[in-house]
Amino acid sequence: MIGQLSGTLLHKQPPMIVVDCHGVGYEVEVPMSTFCNLPATGQPVVLLTHLVVREDAHILYGFASAPERSAFRELIKVGGVGPRTALAVLSGLSVAELAQAVAQQQAARLTRIPGIGKKTAERLLLELRGKLAPDLADAGATAAPVGDAHTDIQQALLALGYSEREAAAALKALPADVGVSEGIKLALKALSKG
Repeated sequence: MIGQLSGTLLHKQPPMIVVDCHGVGYEVEVPMSTFCNLPATGQPVVLLTHLVVREDAHILYGFASAPERSAFRELIKVGGVGPRTALAVLSGLSVAELAQAVAQQQAARLTRIPGIGKKTAERLLLELRGKLAPDLADAGATAAPVGDAHTDIQQALLALGYSEREAAAALKALPADVGVSEGIKLALKALSKG
């Protein structure tokens, strides 16, 4: 099993990145919390990973922190929740926010995440109870924006399943100087209200 990748970030387009490890380029899918904290392409990067082996594919998922990877592993143990849904959850909520939602049994907070319906949210709350420590450090700390923040925010929203129109509308409401991480959070809040 591949537990960690250390190499050079070659390419990033949410939710997929490519990491060059001594001449081998690994495609890695990452949650938006990790994506927002990635360095610029060409820079060194270290990711904790989880390998999912399916009949038709081997897919590598990467995380910036141990709490993120641990939360991902707990999420995919829940019936009906696959890796893509787990990534969506970790893209919509930080590990600390997820732990808080589970501890306080806030189904409405989970249903704001694209792809999470009422039944899935209730199943997550039931099966994750006591498995996520509420004092987990927030793995989604803000990072300095790299390149055009609005472009990165739009790509992130599209990767999460929002339409071009929805993404464009959310971008219009954002301040011009917003960073990628904060911009995604603000855009997701605006879209969840709409």
